[in-house]
Amino acid sequence: MLPMNLAAYVEALQQDLANVAGIGDEAVAEAARRIAAALEPSLRLRLMDAVGEAAAELTNQLPEGHVEVRVSAGEPELVYVPDPGAPAPTSLEDLSARITLRLPETLKTIVDAAAHEAGVSANTWLVQQITRSADPKRRRHKGGRRMTGYGQG
Repeated sequence: MLPMNLAAYVEALQQDLANVAGIGDEAVAEAARRIAAALEPSLRLRLMDAVGEAAAELTNQLPEGHVEVRVSAGEPELVYVPDPGAPAPTSLEDLSARITLRLPETLKTIVDAAAHEAGVSANTWLVQQITRSADPKRRRHKGGRRMTGYGQG
């Protein structure tokens, strides 16, 4: 996987600031250049935060595994890492408990559509969603700005 090029985003934001400052005189333009240069580390950090939040959101949408942010040569990469644990049961023979669930018709329609999109039955889709949501490992990290992985220079 190729690393993202944060420098391009930082430069685009700096150029946007310079363009806005262009409506003023040379003193305003010089002040904008200095502000843009001073903001570069903060911009990179904010972009890394956004990448970390994207990885957490992607992880929450995966039936198994997780997404890590890895930094290589100063640029982040999103990497899928499968969980070594056993997958959720997918056939009726694997199931040992039964539950009756009453849903509003609109929610049932949403579940059916999501299951169809994932290419599984509604039952399998629900088991996967419940398994992911009930996993204590995943619940522990919700809402934080945690990044895992390794750095490489």
